Formats: sequence, C-alpha cells, structure tokens
Amino acid sequence: MRSLLLKSLIFTLALPILIACNEPPAVHPNIIIIFTDDQGYADLGCYGAEDFETLNIDRLADEGMRFTSFYVSEAVCSASRSALLTGCYAQRVGIRGALSPFAMTGLNREEETIASILKKQGYNTCMVGKWHLGNLPEFYPTNYGFDEYLGLPYSNDMWPVGYDGQRTNEGFKSIYPELPLIENDSIIDYFHTLEDQEKITGIYTRKAVDFIKSNPDHPFFLYLAHSMVHVPLAVDPKFKGSSDQGMYGDVMQEIDWSVGQIMETLKELGLDENTLVIYTSDNGPWLNFGNHGGSAYPLREGKGNSWEGGVRVPCIMYYPELIEAGITMDKMASSIDLLPTIAALSGAPLPEKEIDGVNILPLFNGEDEANPRHEFIYYYEGGLNAVRRGDWKLIVPHTFRSYAGMKPGKDGMPGPYARGKAGIELYNLRKDVSESTDVSADFPEKVKELLAMADSVRIALGDRITGVRGNDQRSPGRIRIEDEVIGHKAKGKSYNIKYKPSHRYPGGSEFALTDGFMGSLEFSDESWLGFHGDNLDVFIDLGAQLEFNRIEISFLSNQASWIFLPYELEVLTGKRVDRMNPLDKKAFSQSSKDLTIGKHTYEFSGNANARYIKIIAYNIGKCPDWHPGLGEPAWLFVDEVIIK
Repeated sequence: MRSLLLKSLIFTLALPILIACNEPPAVHPNIIIIFTDDQGYADLGCYGAEDFETLNIDRLADEGMRFTSFYVSEAVCSASRSALLTGCYAQRVGIRGALSPFAMTGLNREEETIASILKKQGYNTCMVGKWHLGNLPEFYPTNYGFDEYLGLPYSNDMWPVGYDGQRTNEGFKSIYPELPLIENDSIIDYFHTLEDQEKITGIYTRKAVDFIKSNPDHPFFLYLAHSMVHVPLAVDPKFKGSSDQGMYGDVMQEIDWSVGQIMETLKELGLDENTLVIYTSDNGPWLNFGNHGGSAYPLREGKGNSWEGGVRVPCIMYYPELIEAGITMDKMASSIDLLPTIAALSGAPLPEKEIDGVNILPLFNGEDEANPRHEFIYYYEGGLNAVRRGDWKLIVPHTFRSYAGMKPGKDGMPGPYARGKAGIELYNLRKDVSESTDVSADFPEKVKELLAMADSVRIALGDRITGVRGNDQRSPGRIRIEDEVIGHKAKGKSYNIKYKPSHRYPGGSEFALTDGFMGSLEFSDESWLGFHGDNLDVFIDLGAQLEFNRIEISFLSNQASWIFLPYELEVLTGKRVDRMNPLDKKAFSQSSKDLTIGKHTYEFSGNANARYIKIIAYNIGKCPDWHPGLGEPAWLFVDEVIIK
C-alpha cells in the first residue's frame, strides 16, 4: 500500500487480505459515489436528524454499513474533492481552499483519479454536479477520465447574486460571473436567479438516472456531486414545506428523493446487487448560516476548520455482494481510502504516483481484527492543524475560523465568525468525541509521540504555519507564463526583507525572490510572496560589486482576490551598505478597477555598478472605495527580482 502513515505492523497483518482483495473480480461491480455539499454529521435520520426525514438514505444504512468515524481530507470544497478523486491528502496534490471562478489553477492533469483508473478496466464513466477542481476548460472533468460531464464548475454561491436572492452591484459577489451549467466542455445554460437554482437537484438526478439506464450491461462509474446543501439553498417547488425543519430540511428531503430515484433505477435494471453505492459529504456544516446550515452534533465546530465537526462526515456504503446489512462501523476510514478500495474491488491498477489512501475492503468483510486506517492527519489551507493515531488526536498550534459564541444568521443570511487560537491539545476521541477536555497534561508521553508524528508529516507534506516545505508535495495544474528557470546576476543571492510576507504566501523557497523561478497567474502557486497591507522592502546582496544595465521585478494583479499593484516603487543601489543612492523611482497606475488577472513587470534600463540593491514597492494599503473589500488591507504580490 502507498500510505504515508500506514505502519508496518498493520500492513503485515492486513497483507494477505489485501492481496486477495486486489484479485480482479469475475464481474466488475458498478460504482456510484454520491457526494453532498456542506452536509453535517447529524443531517441524516440514521445519524440523529430531527424535523426532516431521509428514508431512502436511511434504508441504505439499514441494508449496508454506516460509518461513525469517516473523514474528508480538509473541511473545504476544492481540497476535499481533490482528495476524494486522487486518494491523496489535498496537501499532497497542491489543492487548497475553494478555487474561485478566477482561479488559474486546477487539479494537475498528471494526477490519476478514480475515473481514470477505472477507464483502464473498461468502465464507462460520468460526473454529474459540482466539480470545483478548475474552472477553465483545461481542468474540466473530461480531462480526468470522465466520458461525460454535466454540472457546475464551482460552488453555487459564486455568482453575482446576494444571499438575499437579489442581484448585486456591491460587495465581493458583484465581481463574479454568471453561474454556468456545463455539459462536457461547453457552457449550455446559466443560472441567473434562485428560482433557476430550484432545478439543480432535478437536473443532476435525471442525468444520473439516464447514465445508469444507458449502461445496463456495461460496468460504470457515476460520481454525483450535489451542489446542495451549500447555500444559497434552493429546492424544487414540490418539496417546499415538506419538512418541519424549514428550507434546509426541504432540500435534504429532495436529495433523499434523488437517492431513491437512483436506487429504484438500479433495482429495475437488476443492478443493485452488483453496485457499490457510497453516500457522503465534502465537509461539515456552514454553521454561521444558522437554520440554513445544518448540524454536526455532537461534534465540535463545522466547515472551515480541523475540529471533528469540520472533517468528520456521515458516510454510508451499500454493496450486498460483500457488506452485510445493518452494520455500524466505528473504525476510522476516509474519502482518500475510496480510490484504493475501488481499485481492489475492480481489479484496477493503483496510480503510479504515491497516494495516501488505504484499502478498506477488510472492513466490508466484517473482520474484527481489521483496522486498515490507524492514523489520520488534519490540514487546512496548507497548515498542519492536528494528527490522529488510534483514539488520540493531538492539536498543534494554529488559529482557526470558529463559530463558538457567535450568533448565527437566519433564513439564508450569514452570521459572523469568531477567530479561535489552539495550542498543544490532546483529546481521546473514543471518550470525548466533542473535543471538550484537553488531557495533554495527563499524558505527556502520548503528546511526545504525536508531536514526533507531526514532525514526520511536515517533512513529507510541509506546513505553512511553521514554514516547512515538504519533500513529497506535488504541484497543482497551472496556467503558467514561463516554465523555464531564468538565469541572472541576482539568482541565488541572499536578501533581507524588512516586513515578512504572510505565512500563507511565503514564496516557494528560502530565496523565492532570487531563485530563478517565475510565478504563474495563480497567486497560490507558492512562487509569489504575498504582503498583507505591508510594503515590499528588500535589501539584496549581490556578493560582489557588479556592473548591470537592467532590473526587472514582477508583480501580480488580481483585484478579485484583493491583490493590487504597488502605487510606487523605489530602487537604490550602493557599493557600501551605509551609502545607498537613488537609482530610479516609478509611479504605477492608481488602483482603478481592472478585474483582469495579469502579471506586470517593472523595468529599469541604464548602466549601474553596485553590490547592494534596495527595492521598496509601496502597497496601496487599503482596498479602494469601489472594491468589495473597502477599508480592508490590500495584498501586494511580488516574485522574481532579475538583475542583468
């Protein structure tokens, strides 16, 4: 197995089982993954939901296996989806956060997915619903092993409509494009209003059913990623008022209807016995939306952090060929385990590149000693937040988005967030699933053990919080301007920065400004240094007095992401540290509205002779009056300083 954290003892115990499970089956099973959006741990009847019913999904649990300790890689859209499809922690494949409609990155096309490995076994493949792994055609699902695609390229709230359902010319949403419906590689329609979005679940369901019906005698893989119950909530009129909970319950009951349609189709075609159906969610609930945000009870927190309520989600697996009816599975498993499990079940080859998932088929067999996943690691947007081994979860220092103590919104409108701060904290999840009692002081040896585990994780996968760059991280797909390493007189030279860049965007190496690599058009590609409200003030030592006649400095403009060009730039040079002389000063265009994502290069031409170069690029400070972030700190992004 190719798991980063699977230990040799567990591997040895499980090896005979895993080898047997990897033998190709006599008949290839069909595979269906149903992936909801922002659904909480407690948002199914079989997990304790109140005031709405999920009878079809509950029936799946009665006839299959219900997991109580099932994890997604990260509690946010794009990261979670990349992990599901690749069998890797999102940190490994370089997908973080929720990609915006302006993103210039996506899942790297060199990554193998569940769809691409099943294609090798002759499966027909279809993706329906929310993709969110790249909004450009280069990153559409048909480039990752899917024969067919119908759905939204990103979240249903990324459109120029406010949470009140009204079109807006103000705020961040005002700069979003219209919300497109894509079929294969073409836009076929747009959703302009909440009334339009009432059709989404029905559109997805009909496409899914049609795909199943078109493959009665051929193995297939269907990935159905519902846009709901992500806000803004929208439901077909026939489900409005159908629950006692309100809109959220109505939407869940429509999703339950959708599951019923799929199961009914399988039964009609005689395919239900030979189809693995997996139902789960991409992350926990968006709790600041109150009655439109679901519940993670009894877990702590929700979407957007690494507490259990963010990453532990409901999961049901149905497969009569192997899974006995009515099993509750308390052992740990994860969405990253689906790829290797499906590979074993179908006889498909594992990806050539390293993955983190493990084969959980031994759990299907109900073997008491089987425990394929013993460890799990918790990342959020590049930062290591926690590690788990067995029942023990160690939190490492980080700040996080919190809902604690804040009044949630209501009827579709969001409430505010709090900002939490975690230290070294230890929880026994078997005894304290709510993470309410830190027992680190009582178990110092366990803390020491898990801190060592965290250190090994950082070496492999990196950590933005501590500034560690991992050895085994892979890059996302990028729309690049240059791919070649650039040679110049400052390449590899040391420098000092007066104001440190944000820990979120520290550049891709110790000397990112002089490493010879140019940033792409995507601000999160780890080449750019990002300064939040601060200036770039850098002092470069060329190591010796040199003659040069050209200076180039690259800046990124992405106003939709609050990234602006500097308003002015100064360059000073000198042969001695204490004798720096002005060389050039340039005013950039003022922060007028221009949503074009672009790279802008400052250029100086003229003869110079110096050892030291000082560059000051002045951040505009605050987002301008016209911008949705009015009054908030603006970002300044800079990459290579080239001296020729």
